[in-house]
Amino acid sequence: MICLILGGGAGSRLYPLTKDRAKPAVPIGGKYRLIDIPISNCINSGVRRMFVLTQFNSASLNRHIKNTYHFDAFSKGFVDILAAEQTPNNPNWFQGTADAVRQSLHHLSNQDYDYVLILSGDQLYQMNFEEMAKHHIAQNAEITIAALPVNDRDAVDFGIMKLNKKGSIDSFIEKPKAELLPNWQSVVSAENAQEGKYYLASMGIYIFNKETLFSLLQQQPDATDFGKEIIPAALKTKQKIAAFEYNGYWTDIGNIRSFFEANLELCSDLPRFNLFDEKNPISTRARMLPPAKFFGTQLYQAVVAEGSILHAEVIQRSLIGIRSRIGKGTIVRNSIVMGNDYYQKVEEMLEDPTQIQLGIGEKCFIEKAIIDKNCKIGDNVIIVGSDGMENHETDTYAMIDGIAVIKKGVTIPSGTKIGL
Repeated sequence: MICLILGGGAGSRLYPLTKDRAKPAVPIGGKYRLIDIPISNCINSGVRRMFVLTQFNSASLNRHIKNTYHFDAFSKGFVDILAAEQTPNNPNWFQGTADAVRQSLHHLSNQDYDYVLILSGDQLYQMNFEEMAKHHIAQNAEITIAALPVNDRDAVDFGIMKLNKKGSIDSFIEKPKAELLPNWQSVVSAENAQEGKYYLASMGIYIFNKETLFSLLQQQPDATDFGKEIIPAALKTKQKIAAFEYNGYWTDIGNIRSFFEANLELCSDLPRFNLFDEKNPISTRARMLPPAKFFGTQLYQAVVAEGSILHAEVIQRSLIGIRSRIGKGTIVRNSIVMGNDYYQKVEEMLEDPTQIQLGIGEKCFIEKAIIDKNCKIGDNVIIVGSDGMENHETDTYAMIDGIAVIKKGVTIPSGTKIGL
C-alpha cells in the first residue's frame, strides 16, 4: 500500500495560523504538527511509504518532515513531499483533491503496490488502517470509504453515503439539505441508533485499488474533487464501493473554532484523543529539550510541553507549547500558547532589560486566545476573546469566532488591551 496525504490548499479557514505555513505544519497539542497525525496513524498501521501533497508555504513542512521521519534502510519506508509543479504537459497548480492525486501519480511509477490510501492532512483521529484494508479486501471492493456515523444536525455538513443490504454504497450526496435527510438513513449499530446517528458521513479517507484509481482519474480528466466528482462517477459506472464504519474520535481541523476546541479538549481528564496511548503513539520531532520548569504556578487541567519556564500565577485549561516563557503574576485561561522555535539568549535579555522579551511578560491576563509561535508580549497585557465580538483583523492579531489569535512573531507592547 502507498499512502497519499493531501496537504490542503491555502488553508484560508485557518488563517492567520496559515499565513506563513502550510496547513499540515500548524502546531497542535503543544509539541506536534497536524501532519504528525496521519503519518503516525500510518506508521502504527504498518503503512511505511507516504507522500505528502502540498503547494502552499511548504518550507516549514518540508523542514519538519526532513528532521522527523527517518526510516532504516531495511524497511524501505519514507515520507516524501510532493509539491505542486508545473510541467510541459501540465502548467497548472493543484486544482483540488483529485487533481492533486492525478498530477502526482507519475511519481509512484517506481513503487510496487496494489492499493492507494488517501488521507487528509488536517484531521485529528486515531485509526488502524490495517483493519480498513482487511475490510476492503473482505468486501472485494474497488473503493472503500471510511464512514463516520453522525446525527441529522451534523449530516448537512458532510458527504452522506447510503448502504444497500449487501453493505455496499449505492448512492452518495454531498452536503444534503435537511429536508432530504430522511431518504439517506442507513442501517447502523444499536448504539449509534440510540444516539440518533443514522447517517454515514464520508471522512475523506479512501482506499482505492490501484487500477481503479488510475481508471477513474483518466475517465474524468477534468474532475478536481473526490467527494463531488470522482465518487459519484464511480457509482455511475457501478464500481463496488464499500464503507468502513469508524466509531472512534474524529474531528476535522477546518477552521479556527474547531482547531481551538480540539486543542483545549486535550486538557480534559480523559480526552477522546489519547496522546498517552502506548500502542498508538503520536510521533513528532525529537528535540532533546530540557524538562519544563515551574516557579509557584498553579496548574489546573494544563498541558505543558518540554522546555517551558513558567513563573505564571495560574494556568487553567490551557495548552502551553515547547520553550514557552511566561512571566510572574500572569494568568492564562482557556488558551493555546504555541511556544517558541528557539530560546532567547540570556546575554541579549540582560543587555537591555527594558526591551520586550520572547514569550509572555508579567501580570498579563490571557483568556480564550491563541498565541502563535515566537511572540513577544510585554507586561500588563490583556488579551481576551469573547463570543460577542465581531471578526476583525489588525497587523498583530485577528479576532475570529470570538477567539483572539495573536499572529506569529509579533510584538505586543506593554499595557496593550485586546478584546476589551
